[in-house]
Amino acid sequence: MKPILSLLVFMILVLSARADDIRNSPPKDLNGFFPFDPPSTLEEWKKKKKNLTVRLQVATGLYPMPSKTPLNAVIHGKVTRAGFTVEKVYFESVPGFFVTGLLFRPENSKIKKCPAVLSPYGHGGRLQDHGKKGVLNQIKIGAEKFEESGRNPKIARCATLARLGCVTFLFDMIGYADNLQLSFQLAHRFAKRRPEFEKNKDWGLYSAQAEMRLHSIFGLQTWNSIRALDFLESLPDVDPSRIAVTGGSGGGTQTILLGALDDRPIASFPNGMVSSSMQGGCTCENASLLRIGTGNVEMTALFAPKPQGMTAADDWTREMLVKGKGFPELKKLYELYGRSRNVICPDLTQFKHNYNYVTRAIMYSWFNRHLKLKHPEPISEQDFKLLSKEEHAVWNKHHPSPEGGDAYERRLVVQLDKRDRRLLESLEENKKAETMIIAWQTIVGRSMKNAMENEYQIVGNRLINQSMKEEIELQIPENLSSSPKIVVQIGTLPKKSFNHTVKPVLFRQNHDGPTEKVANRRDFAGYTHGYNHSRFARQVHDLLSVIAYVRTQTETPIEIHAGQGFEAQAIVASYLAGNLINKVVVESSNFRFSQITNYNDSYFLPGAIKYGDLDFLIQNLGKKLKRS
Repeated sequence: MKPILSLLVFMILVLSARADDIRNSPPKDLNGFFPFDPPSTLEEWKKKKKNLTVRLQVATGLYPMPSKTPLNAVIHGKVTRAGFTVEKVYFESVPGFFVTGLLFRPENSKIKKCPAVLSPYGHGGRLQDHGKKGVLNQIKIGAEKFEESGRNPKIARCATLARLGCVTFLFDMIGYADNLQLSFQLAHRFAKRRPEFEKNKDWGLYSAQAEMRLHSIFGLQTWNSIRALDFLESLPDVDPSRIAVTGGSGGGTQTILLGALDDRPIASFPNGMVSSSMQGGCTCENASLLRIGTGNVEMTALFAPKPQGMTAADDWTREMLVKGKGFPELKKLYELYGRSRNVICPDLTQFKHNYNYVTRAIMYSWFNRHLKLKHPEPISEQDFKLLSKEEHAVWNKHHPSPEGGDAYERRLVVQLDKRDRRLLESLEENKKAETMIIAWQTIVGRSMKNAMENEYQIVGNRLINQSMKEEIELQIPENLSSSPKIVVQIGTLPKKSFNHTVKPVLFRQNHDGPTEKVANRRDFAGYTHGYNHSRFARQVHDLLSVIAYVRTQTETPIEIHAGQGFEAQAIVASYLAGNLINKVVVESSNFRFSQITNYNDSYFLPGAIKYGDLDFLIQNLGKKLKRS
């Protein structure tokens, strides 16, 4: 009975190991669960914060941070209301690509240097209007107070902030109001692939070529937000040491990103998007690589310990106050800093998704405290006459709108590509080497150091990565250390065989067809690859796991030999493994990521072209790389 029992135990272990491979689960999407588990020490958090910040920089196309070109800002068309003025603004975030918006200033301010608030907004645009009937309903339920100004809630918050003494810039999302060089349809309603833009040349946004260069609407919007801070900081009446940011919904997403990527804001109020539930449903709120292994609550935590507020409403934020769902964990992180009073999340679940009068009042009080505005509490809004269409419009006959459309879109992505390549090429040699290895570790989603820190177990013919809950089918010799070298062989090698060969079967190695994607009717890479590693990346993960396991068993030199179709995986893994690999032998080194024209391709890897494609990696490997 004992041999039979042992066999049963063995089979149970093997079968359970297969079932436990987390990568066999359906791919995660934006409606998943994104908990934040704060570390127990600040040292742990600071290490994680550094890595997560790099991920956000890479995902937004801002690693390394691009050079800032002249804004060439134009301010015109002043309008006066009781207590504040409004001016139209446009400037260039990159040459020829314009940011538009409205600048609110305190009327007759005696303060030479005022605090400032940057106000990105969400969907609905700055022209969002509840209408006469709508605002009456909002007043009835206690969400608004005034029939006139309450119709335009985004304008109302900026007008009040100006009355409180803050220079406030309300700038347009791409595709809204006056920011129409890239259309609303493209930025916010993209759903179907555009074959005419899916080429190696003349590509456009959302294409595989753009994704592999990390160019996206989300990234462009984030860059616009950073340049909007530059604009505010440049104004002679702004105190650059007292800048805050607040936005709701999609503007809340941008507020989160600015808090994570820019050191200048000293206070923040990202409303309507700090949640462990839905992470942002629009194409403008998603990008490849952005939320793999993280989510909005943890991204918000990057602003700690600086003061930030938010509210819970009757939307995807409704459970924020529940333990394990967001705010208690944010509070715990702030407690590590000794700043628990620097984060708030009042319960306003009596209201649907909003940035209404009640929410705005909480924000005014928050900024009154942390920008040291010194106004008596409570702070109340005042009614004002709405801005007319002409008073809103940035572009007119004296300030004509710039060119947009398909041809401009193609020129813009080429312009961004050239900018990024020049930046990487200009780096000093050591800085470039450091930048590139960090970038490739980020786009692949694992480093050799990560792989070496994982725990492994052999169960039957499978290598179990216990730390990552992954498994790899493989053949492995019994005495790894009895040979002068270990060969890790992937794919079929028709010419040679070796005595001490480790033969892994990589993730989905024998699966034909396109890579897996989420069940979203809108065909956008960011919905899948913003939350999940690509098939190619996971195959590289497997190679790194095999290399790490072999190295824990022996100091014998390791080589990688790749058959046809697996050369790129071998080259990427060998670059990441560094000195642990003595030689890389491939049948061909002709493949390039730049050949891919469909993000469903099994070789698709976001960011691969931006960071040098295989040309850079081959050059880096040098004499290690051999042709079989």
